[in-house]
Amino acid sequence: MAIERPHILIIDDEPQIRRFLRISLVSQDFIVSEAATGREGLSLVASRGPDLVLLDLGLPDMDGQHLLDELRRSSQVPVIVVSVREQEAEKVRALDSGANDYVTKPFGIQELLARIRALLRQQGTTGAVPATLHIERAGLEIDLAARRVRLGGQDLHLTPKEFAVLDQLSRHPGRVVTQTQLLRHVWGPTHTQDTHYLRIVVSKLRHKLGDDPYSPQLLQTEAGVGYRLLVDPGDKR
Repeated sequence: MAIERPHILIIDDEPQIRRFLRISLVSQDFIVSEAATGREGLSLVASRGPDLVLLDLGLPDMDGQHLLDELRRSSQVPVIVVSVREQEAEKVRALDSGANDYVTKPFGIQELLARIRALLRQQGTTGAVPATLHIERAGLEIDLAARRVRLGGQDLHLTPKEFAVLDQLSRHPGRVVTQTQLLRHVWGPTHTQDTHYLRIVVSKLRHKLGDDPYSPQLLQTEAGVGYRLLVDPGDKR
């Protein structure tokens, strides 16, 4: 039986970027579609149902942020923003609007391919949150159902806020979860500006996990944007 190849849609108005991405993706056995405008991209999402979208923000007919807003009204297809815009505010807005990840141009193709594979693996599940996440490299086991965390085979005591932050990151392994999203889920909608609460909890969580903030193996900081729980292809979910 033939295995269905993942379908990637590139929405970018630069022909050179589309060509580079198409060659790189086809070499990895992906099916590739291209759109040079936002309207064309939305039409292709509706008609072809891609498995993942690579989205540039600087489109000729509409801003990519607006396209993302429109897309999320009708589709939950994974989206990686690939943009020259590197301001923190742009990244935060895109991620809060529903982008799954954000890569700044120029980028390394191997890193982009790794992020694509990670998102496709995540979508390849039934969509249900895994009961237990094992990060083999770090000896970390997170049991969301039992609200239990083990490190190196030993139970780890976390405060309710520490577990809540780790819980949210575990539900999106390998993805950036923005500060706003974490604050809203853990502290409530009236605390989305209280980033110091989050910094304190993440610092204590890192200490308990034995994770070096200068060379993280578990919790990666995306400066001014949010946090990512690092996972490897071999980690079991």
